[in-house]
Amino acid sequence: MKLLEGKVALITGAARGIGKAIALKYAQNGANIAFTDLQIDENGENTKKELESYGVKVLALASNAASFEDAHKVVEDIVKEFGKLDILVNNAGITKDGLMMRMSEQQWDMVININLKSAFNYVHAVTPIMMRQKSGAIINMSSVVGVGGNAGQANYSASKAGMIGLTKSIAQELGSRGIRSNAVAPGFIITEMTGKLPEEVKKQWAEQIPLRRGGTPEDVADVCLFLASELSSYVTGQVISVCGGMKM
Repeated sequence: MKLLEGKVALITGAARGIGKAIALKYAQNGANIAFTDLQIDENGENTKKELESYGVKVLALASNAASFEDAHKVVEDIVKEFGKLDILVNNAGITKDGLMMRMSEQQWDMVININLKSAFNYVHAVTPIMMRQKSGAIINMSSVVGVGGNAGQANYSASKAGMIGLTKSIAQELGSRGIRSNAVAPGFIITEMTGKLPEEVKKQWAEQIPLRRGGTPEDVADVCLFLASELSSYVTGQVISVCGGMKM
């Protein structure tokens, strides 16, 4: 039997990158998938087709994760379609980097709203459903910079540190109802965005990592599979770094 057979998973921001890798991993393991992105364009449609090739049901939804109303509408649509919701992965996120002295209020607000408020929106929406089910797994995508900070990324680091506080608080609030909450903190992951960095920059990054390579979206997806499945049934309130041993 597959690890997530019969489960329903929602992954935000999953048309590409790490979110897409998680959705594919879940589909391969039998979960029906709902995923969101700001718009379901050609990328989103292609992701939907890839997921459906594993024989699972797929719902692709255009949604602004930073909108409280949008998040609740998405969850309502998923429950209407699938009858339940077992797994939530809060993956939607952006960067707007800059040194503090030059950072605009807009840069700060956009990153906090899309990265952190979106997680609140979706956790708020799924909590009553998972409480009624007396089961559920919530996975929040943090970052190593949320653990150790990073110059030039005060807004991003703050949003990802906030994800950790949110994760631990939810774990304490909802554990008695059978709901688990954990965070994943990726390090230097080779995605479409980081893949465009000069080879010299990528080499410098790799030299700082004990495993001497950048991670892949699949490395992160494997940990998310563990946290969504019964393999982690006694794991909650934890932050798992997927960083090859790098320190911030």
